[in-house]
Amino acid sequence: MRDRVAVFTVFALNGLAVGSWATRTPALTAQVHASPGVFGLALFGASVGMLLTASVSGRVVERAGARAAVAGSTLVAAAALVLIGFAPGVAVLAAALFVIGGSIGILDVAMNVAAVAVERRSRRPVLPVFHAGFSSGALAGSLAAGLAAGHGWSPARHLTVAAVVAVVVLLSVIRAVPGTRPEPTAEQPVVTPGRAAPVRRPVLWLLAAVALCSAIAEGAAGDWSALLMTAERGVGPGAAALAFAGFQLAMTLTRLAGPWVQRRFGPTRCLVAGAASAAAGLLATAVTPVAAVGYAGFALAGAGLAASFPLTLGLAGDAGKRADGTGGEREIGFVTAIAYAGYLGGPPVIGGIAQAAGYGVAFLFVTLVAALIPPAAVAARRARLREEARQAAG
Repeated sequence: MRDRVAVFTVFALNGLAVGSWATRTPALTAQVHASPGVFGLALFGASVGMLLTASVSGRVVERAGARAAVAGSTLVAAAALVLIGFAPGVAVLAAALFVIGGSIGILDVAMNVAAVAVERRSRRPVLPVFHAGFSSGALAGSLAAGLAAGHGWSPARHLTVAAVVAVVVLLSVIRAVPGTRPEPTAEQPVVTPGRAAPVRRPVLWLLAAVALCSAIAEGAAGDWSALLMTAERGVGPGAAALAFAGFQLAMTLTRLAGPWVQRRFGPTRCLVAGAASAAAGLLATAVTPVAAVGYAGFALAGAGLAASFPLTLGLAGDAGKRADGTGGEREIGFVTAIAYAGYLGGPPVIGGIAQAAGYGVAFLFVTLVAALIPPAAVAARRARLREEARQAAG
C-alpha cells in the first residue's frame, strides 16, 4: 500500500510542476515582454528538452533504477521551476523550460516504470488511477496558481513556493517508490520473433497519430487556455487559471472512472466518443465569446481527452505482446516518441496562429486536430484486426 501511495504522489508532483507554471503564462508573457509568437517559441524549449531525453531516459532508468531517477529528475524540475519564475527575458525562460522539459521527460519514464512494478506486485489494473494522480496534481497546481495570481504574487514568489513544496513532499515518499530496475525498455528492446519493427506496422503509425493529436490538444489547453480567457474573454489572471483547473478536474474524474468505462465499452469506442466530446468542447470555446462557455468547453475537452493517451499506450503495448505475456516496450516507445513531437511542434504553430488571427482561431485549429482522433482510432482497430487475421492464417 505504501508503494502505491508513493507512486501516486510522484505522478501528482509531475502534474503539480506542469500546472504551476502553465497557468501563469499571462504573467510570464508580461514579465519577459513577449508577443504570442515569441512566447510560443519559448514554450518550444520545453518540448525540445522532453524530446531529447526521450531517447536516453530508458537507459537512465535502467541503470539508476526507478527510485533514483524519480528523485533526481524531480529535484532538477523543482530547480527549473524557480528559474522560470525569475526569468528576466525570453532566452532565460526558454532555457529554463528546456531544463524542466528534459527532467519531466525522464520523470515520465521513471514513474511509469515504478507504476508497472506496483501493478505487477498487486496484480490489479491501477495504472489509470496513477494517471489520475497526474491530473489531480496539475489541478492542484493550477488552482494554487490562480490563488497566487489573484493575490498578486509574482511568478518568482509563487513558483519558488511550489518548488519547495514539491521537494518536501518528494523526500517524504521517495523511500517507498519501487527501486527495482525494469526489464529492457523501448530503447533497448527485446527482439520479438515474427514481429515487424514498429516503423513497418500501420497500426502503430495510426496509434501514434492518435497520441500526437491528443498531445497537441492537451498541450494547447495547458499553454494557451489562460491567455485565451484573458485576451479574448475579458477575465482576470486569477479567474483565467480556472479554465485549466476545470480541464484538469474533468480529466481527473474521467480517468478515475476509466477502467470501468473501458471494460464496458472497449478502448476504441472510448477513444472515439471521448475525442468527439473534446472537439465539441474546444469548438464551443473557440467560437463563443462568453467566458462561461469557455470554462465549460475546456472542462468538456478535459473529460474527452482523458483516456486518449493512456488507452493509446495500452493498445500499443497489446500490439507488441508476446505469447508469454511480456513485450510491448518497442511499440510503446515508438508511439510515445511520436506524441512528444506534438509537444514539440504544437506551441509554435498555435502561437503563430494566435499572433496572426487571435486565440479563438488558434483553438479552431486545435478543434480540427482533436477531430482527427476518431477516424485514426477506428483505422487503428481495423489495422490490428488485419494483422491478427494474417497471423492466424500464417
